[in-house]
Amino acid sequence: MDGVGVMSLSEEEEDEPLHRAAGELGYAPGLCWVSLASCFMLACSYVGSLYVWKSDLPRDHPAVIKRRFTSVLTVSALSPLFVSVWKEVTGIKSGAPLLALMGFRLDGIFNATFLPLFLTMVLFLGPLIQLAMDCPWEFIDGLKVVFDPRFWVLCLTDMRWLRNQVIAPLTEELVFRACMLPMLVPCTGLSTAIFTCPLFFGIAHFHHVIELLRFRQGTVVSIFLSAAFQFSYTAVFGAYTAFIFIRTGHLIGPVLCHSFCNYIGFPAIFTACEHPQRFIIITFYVLGMVLFFLLLHPMTDPALYGDLPICHLLQRGSSDSSWLCS
Repeated sequence: MDGVGVMSLSEEEEDEPLHRAAGELGYAPGLCWVSLASCFMLACSYVGSLYVWKSDLPRDHPAVIKRRFTSVLTVSALSPLFVSVWKEVTGIKSGAPLLALMGFRLDGIFNATFLPLFLTMVLFLGPLIQLAMDCPWEFIDGLKVVFDPRFWVLCLTDMRWLRNQVIAPLTEELVFRACMLPMLVPCTGLSTAIFTCPLFFGIAHFHHVIELLRFRQGTVVSIFLSAAFQFSYTAVFGAYTAFIFIRTGHLIGPVLCHSFCNYIGFPAIFTACEHPQRFIIITFYVLGMVLFFLLLHPMTDPALYGDLPICHLLQRGSSDSSWLCS
């Protein structure tokens, strides 16, 4: 394949599913083990970095948040090394610079910044309308607050806001999308990578169970049910941002969508059903989902974002490239 070469990693017999996945793409079967192991180590490094500081304080305490900022920013800064070492070990030649492969590029940056975020806002049209109806401010008053520098000073000095809206979206998308997807794609293909990558992301969020149990924030059953729900939600969301990353070839879109979803939270469907204006709100819930699926493909058309470096990791003629890369 032009621009892509892989040296054999092992002569040992591999499990059939991984052997078949690698064989269909024309790569050595040992590549899958190296890719999965690299992703697993990267996920463990990210989550493990949160616990290098010993503290009896809860996770929302500013001192804990600041220490964890140091940890995850350090791991995130080193995460491209995982991809670089992976490329050296496997011998893969992508034909694109490492940073471009990870979504750091200028081609199509304007569209990549605004279109995925707009698409996500369309999906959350119902919750946005519900939020607007329940907001005590008038529209003009809200705009005044948004453009008031003092508002942003308060946000930037709030450790929880920084974590939820800036640090978590940036570091998690960098580690779990920009670094993991390029390592998974040569083994699994694009379609499977979209649903494999979020598993690492979802499992990584299970570490919250430790703190909930430690501080006895609920019964054991309720904590594990909550963790199972969070795993499901984060896995679905991770698949969506993985799709955005692959279709646009940029990291900025997934980061902004992640930040937006952290702000909105999971849709309060039951509250919407009990709202005095529930008919209007539910109508916008349905309308948002319909418009989202109608706009999903055209608004993520790769033609809007330039050449996609990650698609160079696919074998020419791969079925994945026919709908995800064009």
